[in-house]
Amino acid sequence: MHQVTTVYERIDPGSGPLHVGHDPQPALAGSALVIGGGIVGLCSALRLRQLGLRTTLIDPMALPSGASYGNAGHIAVEQVEPLASWATIRSAPRRLFAFGGALDVRDPLASAPWMARFVHAASPSGFHAGREALRGLLDRALPAWHALVGELQRPDLLRSDGHVVLWESGRSARLRRDVWMSADIGSASVRDLDRGELDEFAGLLRQRPAGGVRFAGTGQVADPTRMLQALREAFDQAGGESVQGCVRGIAVEGGRAVAILDDGQRLSADLVLVAAGVASGELMASIGPRPPLIAERGYHLQWRQHGWPEDMPPVVFEDRSMIVTRFDGGLRAAGFVEFATNARLPADPRKWVALRSHVDALGLPTSANADEWFGARPTLPDYLPAIGRSMCASNLLYAFGHQHLGLTLAPVTSEIVSALAIGLEPMVSLAPFDLQRFQRSTGARK
Repeated sequence: MHQVTTVYERIDPGSGPLHVGHDPQPALAGSALVIGGGIVGLCSALRLRQLGLRTTLIDPMALPSGASYGNAGHIAVEQVEPLASWATIRSAPRRLFAFGGALDVRDPLASAPWMARFVHAASPSGFHAGREALRGLLDRALPAWHALVGELQRPDLLRSDGHVVLWESGRSARLRRDVWMSADIGSASVRDLDRGELDEFAGLLRQRPAGGVRFAGTGQVADPTRMLQALREAFDQAGGESVQGCVRGIAVEGGRAVAILDDGQRLSADLVLVAAGVASGELMASIGPRPPLIAERGYHLQWRQHGWPEDMPPVVFEDRSMIVTRFDGGLRAAGFVEFATNARLPADPRKWVALRSHVDALGLPTSANADEWFGARPTLPDYLPAIGRSMCASNLLYAFGHQHLGLTLAPVTSEIVSALAIGLEPMVSLAPFDLQRFQRSTGARK
């Protein structure tokens, strides 16, 4: 691991702040500290380094093992309609894990304030505003991914051949097809699977699907691990520096943010970016109001040995709330929406058992042994990310809370971060993503 001495100043406790440069305006920033080495943090650190900023990336792990690694790999540009909606609320009871569904709440009492904010955000006006805000990001998501892999000279890391949604019952096929055909799916398109395509799935599965649709204009990463490795290598080759450590808090000294590590080191830079996933809530709470961030945990099983077709795009088995993706490193089945206010709660092994039962019931061609994973998506009640400049410190930016869309939105988020870093106007309005929206909404309800 590199020893960093040029990107930031080391500050002895009690000695007062030391900063690189002469308190520059954002456009003149010379150094950057990125807290969080997930996909959003990595993309942002690379962009900041490409701008010429002396950039340090700090994360507890040498390579991410959270949601940036464990996701389904889907570039979900069709998810324009936010999950904070009355449709989600109406469907919640029948989707509960206790009744065989994929939705679970580990600590209901502690989660109640977040749930109340979710209901508030699901109002018709909130849903409409959220949809327009997400559209502005998602329309740019796949072009941003193509630009990124082009710069990395790694087009093999991205596949743009859409995805499939299948239904096992005739009733769900009729109902859910109508939902998707009328949904706002942004820049994506959708069509019915033809007879030949259904025949192909009939040969792969235990029973013929009752129906299905195919999306175009969406994509997937070829393998999350290889993508993360490529980004880290590009960052290192560009002259970025890395510190393996845990930031336990942020302090404001002289109006500027300082990161405090577990070992007591205090790190300062002209620009500090909080992109630490679910840990971002605690970090931001150390200097201001706590963002209403919850850990939305997911689970996956992955088989290194399997018989799934090499050219198959991601397949969503919507009756089971499960997505199956073939990566270079194996076949992954992912699912579950498990809310927890404490991201450190142990895994619920019943979720892996349920995933295995779904795989067996479908007859997917997998081996007996599978790698198990669970991790937390950082989710805000309105299902919009938090991206912007903090009002608590002049040099503090934030980019977290991307829920299921962290992988999808990482490159476009990094473009927004780089614009903020050099004082340019971002390509979309950041008002819907400003953390102050939660203070405003709280005031409105009082």
